[in-house]
Amino acid sequence: MQHIIDRFISYVTIDTESDPNSDTTPSTKKQLDLANLLVKELKAMGMTEVSIDKNGYVMATLESNVKHKVPTIGFVSHYDTTPDFTGANVKPQIVKNYDGGDIVLNKKQNIILSPSYFKDLLQYKGQTLITTDGTTLLGADDKAGITEIMSAMEYLIQHPEIKHGKIRVGFTPDEEIGRGAHKFDVEKFGCEWAYTMDGSQIGELEYENFNAAGAKIIFKGKSVHPGYAKGKMINSMLLANQFISKLPKNEIPEKTKGYEGFYHVVGISGSIEETVVELIIRDHSAKKFKERKEFIHELANKFNKKWKKQFGEEIVIAEVKDQYYNMKEKVKPVFHIVEIAEKTMRELGIKPLIKPIRGGTDGCQLSYKGLPCPNIFAGGHNFHGKYEYVPVESMVKATEVIVKIAEITARQVFDDLSFLYIRNSFLFIINKNTIYVSNNKF
Repeated sequence: MQHIIDRFISYVTIDTESDPNSDTTPSTKKQLDLANLLVKELKAMGMTEVSIDKNGYVMATLESNVKHKVPTIGFVSHYDTTPDFTGANVKPQIVKNYDGGDIVLNKKQNIILSPSYFKDLLQYKGQTLITTDGTTLLGADDKAGITEIMSAMEYLIQHPEIKHGKIRVGFTPDEEIGRGAHKFDVEKFGCEWAYTMDGSQIGELEYENFNAAGAKIIFKGKSVHPGYAKGKMINSMLLANQFISKLPKNEIPEKTKGYEGFYHVVGISGSIEETVVELIIRDHSAKKFKERKEFIHELANKFNKKWKKQFGEEIVIAEVKDQYYNMKEKVKPVFHIVEIAEKTMRELGIKPLIKPIRGGTDGCQLSYKGLPCPNIFAGGHNFHGKYEYVPVESMVKATEVIVKIAEITARQVFDDLSFLYIRNSFLFIINKNTIYVSNNKF
């Protein structure tokens, strides 16, 4: 377990925050600090075909150790952290044998990680937790996933008695800003299917996610001296406030769960002359997703119709852009890849928690690029903030899941090669590419 802790800490202490305002890939050069470290470690442990391209995408191969043909499968994680909360100068804290009480993250600032608010903590009594120091995020999203993939590959190399087919691993930049799969070379990766290790609590297995769009609403105003403003001034900030108030009050992240969609205001900036509101639109249903986008345009049109009569011009501009779609459509035709992961968890004594992702992963975009890619737990909780933590035992289990999926995939294909065949009253037993013929007639 200690090697998992050491590896994870070595990754999270490298600042890899991405930047949505950058037009480069990766969006920040500092992401390459971790990417290049991973390349070095992959080569050192004995992986083959280790590469990093000009955009920072890392790929490597663990060669098959069986003679029969096995589908090439992959495991993918991203190495950037969200720009929503700082990931610089991460100072992880280790809490051994967690007693179920409050955890003081930062005594000076009185920042407490408490099970009275974060009830999931109580699942991990007696386990070892890694937390923040209350001033940064932790980075388990998705450096826990990277830790698990690297540790699983290392374990398989050290234990050649575990039979597996060809395995590919991939590490991506900029997932947190929605670009993680944009320049991912699916053809080069060369897998029949893959799994992202990017979920939360132990047992999560997801093959459905939100359809997602981003909206930028620009409000135009007119600045006039407040002493002479009557009938002349348009305060764009007040317009933005009115617009937000028209959004369905119960269709926000704080009040929805499961398959329920939402509108989420993520940014406001402005002055009297111009205000910009940024929001994200999410829904699992393609029909409802379309209706949500149309609602934004209709609301903007209503504002323009009202104000155009008074001021003679449109003052609200709504830009809505799709970001990604529900991977369910691409995974359903090859549902056995979900069943393999579910079977794996059950064999390891993990209760599968099959549920929709209230968000997205690289996997949803990769699925639409031709690489079906369900999502598996990485173990972390409270991502994107100072209350983030990860139980070490969950990372160990996730590592075991990767190893077992590789083993089961090879074993299942082998089992499928063995069957009975009766022809002309003779029994043929086909096994391991060898045909045995019974001497007795049937």
